[in-house]
Amino acid sequence: MATERIPLPDEPTPNGSYTSENIKVLEGLEAVRLRPAMYIGSTGDMGLHHLVYEVVDNSVDEALAGFAKKIDVIIHVDNSITVIDDGRGIPVDMKTLPDGTQMPAVQVVLTKLHAGGKFDSSTYKVSGGLHGVGVSCVNALAQEFNVEIWRDGHTWEMDFSCGLPVSELRKAGVSKKRGTKVHFLPDKTIFAATEYNYDTLAQRLRELAFLNKGLEITLTDERTADPKTGEAKRAEFRYAGGIAEFVKHLNRGKQVLHDKPITMEAERDNIAIDIALQYNDSYSETVFSFANNINTVDGGTHLSGFRTSLTRTINAIGQQLGLFKDVKENLSGDDVREGLVAVISVKLSQPQFEGQTKGKLNSDIAGTVQAFVNERLGMFLEQNPPIAKRIINKAIEAARAREAARKARDLTRRKGAMEGGGLPGKLADCSERNPDRCELYLVEGESAGGTAKQGRDRRFQAILPLKGKILNVEKARYDKMLGHEEIRAMITALGTGIGKDDFDPAKLRYGKIILMTDADVDGSHIRTLLLTFFFRHMTELIKRDNVYIAQPPLYKIKKGRFEQYIKDDREFVKVMVKRASEGTIIRHGESAQKIEGADRVRFMSTLGEYLALIEKVDKRIRNEQIVELLARAELTHRADFTSPNNGDLPEKIASLQAELKKKADEFQIKVHEPVQDEEHHTWSLCFTDTQGASRCIDWTLASSPEFRQMMSKYNLIKEYLEPPFLIEFVQKGAAEDHPDEEEPDAEGAAAPGAATQAKAPKASRIPRDPVEKQTARELFTYIVDQGKKDYQVQRYKGLGEMTSSQLWETTMDPERRTLLSVKLEDIAETETIFTTLMGEDVEARRKFIEDNALDVKNLDI
Repeated sequence: MATERIPLPDEPTPNGSYTSENIKVLEGLEAVRLRPAMYIGSTGDMGLHHLVYEVVDNSVDEALAGFAKKIDVIIHVDNSITVIDDGRGIPVDMKTLPDGTQMPAVQVVLTKLHAGGKFDSSTYKVSGGLHGVGVSCVNALAQEFNVEIWRDGHTWEMDFSCGLPVSELRKAGVSKKRGTKVHFLPDKTIFAATEYNYDTLAQRLRELAFLNKGLEITLTDERTADPKTGEAKRAEFRYAGGIAEFVKHLNRGKQVLHDKPITMEAERDNIAIDIALQYNDSYSETVFSFANNINTVDGGTHLSGFRTSLTRTINAIGQQLGLFKDVKENLSGDDVREGLVAVISVKLSQPQFEGQTKGKLNSDIAGTVQAFVNERLGMFLEQNPPIAKRIINKAIEAARAREAARKARDLTRRKGAMEGGGLPGKLADCSERNPDRCELYLVEGESAGGTAKQGRDRRFQAILPLKGKILNVEKARYDKMLGHEEIRAMITALGTGIGKDDFDPAKLRYGKIILMTDADVDGSHIRTLLLTFFFRHMTELIKRDNVYIAQPPLYKIKKGRFEQYIKDDREFVKVMVKRASEGTIIRHGESAQKIEGADRVRFMSTLGEYLALIEKVDKRIRNEQIVELLARAELTHRADFTSPNNGDLPEKIASLQAELKKKADEFQIKVHEPVQDEEHHTWSLCFTDTQGASRCIDWTLASSPEFRQMMSKYNLIKEYLEPPFLIEFVQKGAAEDHPDEEEPDAEGAAAPGAATQAKAPKASRIPRDPVEKQTARELFTYIVDQGKKDYQVQRYKGLGEMTSSQLWETTMDPERRTLLSVKLEDIAETETIFTTLMGEDVEARRKFIEDNALDVKNLDI
């Protein structure tokens, strides 16, 4: 069914007129594409990941209703997403719309706003979806959206693009399964970010598994498949203990004050309340709140009710036990929450949230939660005096430390964010006073700090050298941290203050805080110590994207007076390929046609990407020769696997079968007869390899993102892939020297590199005999090896190895530098990693080192 794409916003009228023609009536999903942020929060990372949450939440709602037990989420190599559940399946029967027209119910759900089964309490008593806009928004914002439904003994399929159907609902075959499979690729014309973060999705899926006892959720990242084993990064989340296990998970590696979490679960006033809490000996608070499985990141009435009740109950029990004899005043909320790890989950019918993204719960339930916690927590502490005393004594210590910290904090206060009074003496401040334009470099060591001061732009770049390694704040109490000279200098320079009462991110003096350390073990340690400080005490700066990590170049290549800086290993290979191919002519095929100039550079660059994708597809086939054969067969459409009529074998499958049988001995395989899949009515061709493993060539393989990407690259260079390949070396004299960095690379831009000190001469070449290679991979490997010759390669370890001008050109110049933005994607996992690496649990740290030892690169010994 042919359709037109839903348009994006029109250009404004050139004459500035305003008539009835300017009044737009947006139909259906047009509004979603015109104003996506209104529905999913943003078109950046947050909105991109929200698409997945909307689809997964529908599957979770099936689990809440008692019809689903497992959900699988897959990130494909092209950053498309597949979500599969074993629920009832979206209805496929015909639905009559208010205007009298009929269409399949699945099409209604996916193309109509405010359509769904969650507007009453009969289909779903409790659900996260309330507005009926979730999955239809995903459909509107996806350039490809495919749904497969297993229901009533059949398989149903339908395809969409940008919110509109591109096929009719079709009955593809028979199946005994039950459930729904959704695959979508976000529209790159709408989203500024298109790459999914595994940790961000893992955090959400882990939370959902904790919040729904017994529900199994898996997350697979096909982008990270091991090149040898083919195994992709995969996580399984299933927790029979619910949120009590969530609290234990958050407290991994920490010394807890009581062995078992305190759990409270009941239904009050038609609200299911589930709370678990446990104290540890740290100095920070970790509290997660949820409403109908939705992480209410901005809190709400359920969280405020819990906090009020917690403070009141602990003060009351402390008075009963006579523990406040030496305490002048009651404990504050901050005191009783020091070292607290808690999860609050409520489930209620028809909850009220702020906005479609549901960051804050507005339903009036604070009193219900408060009364419930008063009763249950008070009862537990009365019945367990030893635990109550440990918790209350820790809070009393926190109150005393708070007073000491208040005095120490006064030393870090500045007169104001725009004033220079009270600045640390070793800070080389900038002249700019607009925080958005200012940058503060936290530099490892006095020596590198001096170099940075000489190389910086004094107008907007400030330098604060840090002497030695700063205090590990993971193990230090608040007042001790504030007594540390280097940390106090940082706090004073930033101007935000510190502590829950004093910290104000609006007073931040520098819009960018850049950590600049050496690329060695000590530099990594100092960077981790700094990140620990920001995570524990200035988390808001990370959330506001104020914290960055400088990326000095890893390599410098040199030849005579020519120097070039290269940022990472991937760029290094790319540069080597370009350098090596410049003095060569490549011929291909029996006719020995030339590939030279810009075509040669583009061919080699695309060839590298094509070979990398072949490796990804080969994880499914385990025979690279067969994968290359599949590329040449160009199996790119569903019709290539579907019978043209009366069950005849498709032409391309028959041709491929004949080719595989002809080369069966060479490939060391046994080819089987093609079979037709009853579920989808498509043909598959299977073979058995020498290990006895069966591999299949079918539509599932050909429609996979990695196969489609491989075919895209293949089509760009297929005219050049006919062997043999002949590499001829061009002889050039000194008179023909000219700078090679001006020749365009594969994208038509200048050759990559952070900085070039002098023009690179074409070296005089001694005449050499041509070299012949039989495969594209042999050709690529040979060219890379040739690129590494003739150059001195230096890998940088320390900032002190550069002069001030080099440091500016490679690391500090906004026009040429690369900065790594520090993001807080998975709070629970971040909490765990900082506890493991920087906390007191030596065994957990030892295990981490053992598990990751083989992944270390460039280890300094």
